[in-house]
Order: sequence, then C-alpha cells, then structure tokens
Amino acid sequence: MKEQVLAAIKKIRPALMADGGDIELVGIEGGVVKVRLTGACHGCPHAAITLKEGVERIIKSEVPEVQSVESV
Repeated sequence: MKEQVLAAIKKIRPALMADGGDIELVGIEGGVVKVRLTGACHGCPHAAITLKEGVERIIKSEVPEVQSVESV
C-alpha cells in the first residue's frame, strides 16, 4: 500500500509545487495516511481544503484501502 500511496503523492506533488508547496509521506497507520504539507502549504489558510478536497480525494481514488488522510 505504501508504494501506491507514494505513486499518488507523486501525481499530486507538481500542483502543490506550482504554488510553492510540497507534500511528504510521514506514515500509514491502518487505513490512515499521515502526510506533512511543507513550503507555502504549511500554514496556508487553504491547506485544510487542499488536504481534504485535493490530496485525500486523489489518494483515496488511487488506493481504495485508504480511509482518510491527515496532516501531521
């Protein structure tokens, strides 16, 4: 599952980097993927929306076993 999540993150990364941000996988616990938003994404007021409507949606569509994505 980790490799599938990393592949999904690789698809997401260019969009985040275009806005000066980035994402890194911290870990996977059960069906919960833990990520860290960095760069311009860290502390951005829109980070929660990006996480749930962007990152989580894409990861869950690529890896059905994922139940949620959390920022740590």
